[in-house]
Amino acid sequence: MDIIATAESYAQAESLLNAGVDTLYVGGHPFGLRLPQALSLEEINRIICLAHSYGKKVTVACNALMHNEQIGQLTPYLSQLAEIGADAVTIGDPGAIFVLKELGLPLSFIYDAGTLVTSAEQVAFWVGQGASGAVAARELTLTELIAMQQLLDQPIEVQVYGPTCIHQSGRPLLTNYYNYTGNPGQVDKPDGLYLRDPKNPDSQYPIFEDQDGTHIFSTEDLSLVGQLKIMHDQGLNTWKLDGVLLRGERFVQIVALFDEARHAIESGAFVPESFCNRLAKLQPASRPLGTGFYLKNPEDVH
Repeated sequence: MDIIATAESYAQAESLLNAGVDTLYVGGHPFGLRLPQALSLEEINRIICLAHSYGKKVTVACNALMHNEQIGQLTPYLSQLAEIGADAVTIGDPGAIFVLKELGLPLSFIYDAGTLVTSAEQVAFWVGQGASGAVAARELTLTELIAMQQLLDQPIEVQVYGPTCIHQSGRPLLTNYYNYTGNPGQVDKPDGLYLRDPKNPDSQYPIFEDQDGTHIFSTEDLSLVGQLKIMHDQGLNTWKLDGVLLRGERFVQIVALFDEARHAIESGAFVPESFCNRLAKLQPASRPLGTGFYLKNPEDVH
């Protein structure tokens, strides 16, 4: 059971490593999307050195759909990541994968194409192109994920905690809105902006804008803490916790809880209800927990 968690800084990375994380997930503009903080290569280098001193790994996000300008900048970026010892990158753009392969760097890649990763055959294709694993689409059910993993030798990464992105645009939609209305406003993450479904007055869809465009997230945070043993028993053992909307120590505490759940599964002492209740106490009141598509019948989703 491998735990992957996003890291917003060197300080949080150290706390996450002490909390039991196996792989830190970091990245920076313009190649990594939807990160808790865009980090420079110097910051990523420090985190890699720290993780390796713990015997742990670092994956760097290169999950953007890239335009010509980004592709032109990608060669030196990947070369520097290989030089500073990044363990892997996540890539979903075929052009970026082509560049990586052409460079022949000692840099593993994990296939991450968002909503496109929905079948074992697609993962197998990219494994044939050199991928060491894949990030599953968040819209899949556990039934589908289990079936996929059983057909593959490579691990499928499943998000087990955090928000899911339901819309991403490269355009500055919030800035354009404020320009249109003539009322200036802030657009970044700390301002806590959200959209609301008019049919559901309690809904809150977080929205923010950064250098990479505009991002809208689900009204709930995913939590599969109650399903971890089922996942483990079925071979789904690569778990991602995403702190893109949750900063600081509280995210570290939640990651530590999942690590505790992992050890409870190993020792045969896992009680799902207990971990669900403890996670609910750590969870921000403004972000309800849910299981997204994971527990649905596949026929009800398609």
